[in-house]
Amino acid sequence: MARSVLELGKGRLLVGIDGFTAAGKTSFGHELAERISAAGRPVLRATLDDFKKPWKDRHLYDRESGEGYYRNAYDYDRVRSLLLEPCRSPGATSCVLCSIDPLTQRDHSGETTPLASDAVLIVDGVFAFRPEINAYWDFRVWLQVEAELSVQRGAERDQDRAGSEAESIHRTRYLVAEQIYLQEVDPLPKADIVIDNSVFQKPRIVPK
Repeated sequence: MARSVLELGKGRLLVGIDGFTAAGKTSFGHELAERISAAGRPVLRATLDDFKKPWKDRHLYDRESGEGYYRNAYDYDRVRSLLLEPCRSPGATSCVLCSIDPLTQRDHSGETTPLASDAVLIVDGVFAFRPEINAYWDFRVWLQVEAELSVQRGAERDQDRAGSEAESIHRTRYLVAEQIYLQEVDPLPKADIVIDNSVFQKPRIVPK
């Protein structure tokens, strides 16, 4: 995988990692970053979850239903202006890797990170191939897991934070949002590679 990315060229490269909630996108992104860094290229990591709209403003729009989450949770204007546009611009020397921390709700949009001319930016997150940002990626990865496995993994992961409501949130909010995404965007054909990540220890490339 790292070789496929590096073979794209020596300039800046943007990699998008998409897939259902709890498909393993963040861990996969970290592992890919380690391999690319070991090959001698500077790597930056970001997640779309750090570019959601402030939770305090949720009363201004629906963010808690499945459709509302899909339509309203993410701030794609900030994703573009703070992160993707600078990384795509040869003259830019810095970018912002986090807009608002989803846990603390602290605004980090004023904190910049140096941007090397040959940096590889790896971004993970649901809905990464939406029309608002899809054109920025040089390489697209889809991590495939079944919907029910996504719910089970996500509920287990979020048990400490959401308690007994964790499974319901994943089933009625995140899964519904992802089903809308599949219907409206059809993201899998956009991927350069599809990986079955049902078993974390045994990822498997799915023939397209």
